[in-house]
Amino acid sequence: MKFKDEIKKMDSWDNVLSKLASVAFILFLITIRPAAMNFVKSVNPWIFLLASIILNIGISFSAGWAE
Repeated sequence: MKFKDEIKKMDSWDNVLSKLASVAFILFLITIRPAAMNFVKSVNPWIFLLASIILNIGISFSAGWAE
């Protein structure tokens, strides 16, 4: 099957699990790499919120949930 068809089959539970896995990986990466932690500390937290909202809207539209 095509990737887009597989994305449309995702339900909200799959979406939550994939986001939690992404968050866990990023937290793991930040804890083991001091350079990543320095980057996170130097960037305004609102930038991360804005990026998260934009990515979530993009995922919703690509999965067909926002149509």
